[in-house]
Amino acid sequence: MAVLAAATGGALSTPAAAEGETPPGQVEFPTHCLPPQEAGLPPADGPTTARVTVDDAAPRVGDTVTVTYQVARTPALNPLSVALPGDVLTPTGRIVLGGAQQGEVTVVGAKRNDPVEAGGVLPAVTMTGTFTVTAPGEITLAPGGYTLHTGHLLELDTVCAVAGGAAPGPDPSPKPSVSASASASASVPVVPAPSDPSSPGPLPLPLPGGAPVAQRITASPLPTANLRAVALGTAAGGPGAKVKVTGAGFVPGAQVTVAGRAGTAETADRVTAKADELGVVLAELPVTDRATTAVVAYEGAVWTPERGSGPAAYTVITAAPLPAGSQTVTAVVQPGELGMTQEGDAVTLAAVPYGDGGAAAGRIGTVTVKDARGGPAGWSLIGKVTDFTGSGGLRIPGASLSWTPTCTAAPGSPSACVPGSAGTVGPDGAVLASTGDAALVGGTFTVDAGVTLQVPPYTPPGAYTAVLTLTLS
Repeated sequence: MAVLAAATGGALSTPAAAEGETPPGQVEFPTHCLPPQEAGLPPADGPTTARVTVDDAAPRVGDTVTVTYQVARTPALNPLSVALPGDVLTPTGRIVLGGAQQGEVTVVGAKRNDPVEAGGVLPAVTMTGTFTVTAPGEITLAPGGYTLHTGHLLELDTVCAVAGGAAPGPDPSPKPSVSASASASASVPVVPAPSDPSSPGPLPLPLPGGAPVAQRITASPLPTANLRAVALGTAAGGPGAKVKVTGAGFVPGAQVTVAGRAGTAETADRVTAKADELGVVLAELPVTDRATTAVVAYEGAVWTPERGSGPAAYTVITAAPLPAGSQTVTAVVQPGELGMTQEGDAVTLAAVPYGDGGAAAGRIGTVTVKDARGGPAGWSLIGKVTDFTGSGGLRIPGASLSWTPTCTAAPGSPSACVPGSAGTVGPDGAVLASTGDAALVGGTFTVDAGVTLQVPPYTPPGAYTAVLTLTLS
């Protein structure tokens, strides 16, 4: 187990579409824009033409999705009685999430614009932001209100809300939130509230009704780690010997088949048993097939990697008749165990600046796996991480932690080590490293991984700590 710790700113026009076609993600909605009081102008009402796009329409839970909010037309006017020069307008806004995941995404644009004459309509703007997918299913994205901040002569905000609106959405402020045998923490340095006019200004509250949905994405769940395993009361016996088999990690109440195996094929040895309320299976398997070299257990009609255990090695001992005057000399190579050690139990991630957010990087404590069991069974090392928690219950989701594993086998090891895929760790777990089944496996392996926590922008300063748990089976 390890403890993880972490410490904690566009283009201006929408892409062209074929003539007469509406670009994907483009919608129009009524808008009520309030000019700054200093301008002495009446509210501006009219349609906003907006387009919402994403960089990933089919993410997995834990992935970070980048959202682009383009306002191609707005009723908002230049709040000054003089012309606005170029590059003095900074937009900020919100995207409203619905469906499988509720919430809002804050989007911000660059200070970039063409000059605007006095009394003219403010130009098109582009804003971007990110969010972490926390639930599987269809997620809808609709444009929300936006604020157009101008920084020429005076610092002024024109606040535009969806007219006719919907009930106010959830608080968009970040609610930050990693179990291994490792813990990690992150610290975000305390930074004074920005006074720079380019920083996000006040954002409008949604009115009842809301803008139409502009984009839909479908998120898939993370794969579930298979923790099924079996252990044998003895690793060898004569033909017909009854072997006590203990299985764990099965679905409580499931019917489980316990079977002999020769390589990847099943032998004639087979019994069934029912998993108890804890997912434990107890069975006694008569081993009569002399081809049996291992025992497996599984749910369903056939063994699969998703619903079956790895093989536990077993040897059928057959004695040949001895010629007269001969003696049998037996040497036994005793099978050992599968185990692991790790360097340290704390991981400190790099700090990220308040407001910017971004990647807090680090490395897990190096793990050494030793497999001295013999036989055909490989192993898997799986990691799961809790949410990062800070003071006052603030959280950064554990699904925001990703890793890039590496694995090296020591010289002479019979097995080759395969690192897990780079990607999200999360509370559902991911494979850090593994070895495959083979006629003879074993060895010593060094496992490592670089880790990165994606800290949302404007995560409140402070230290956030999570637990990364590594399970070897």
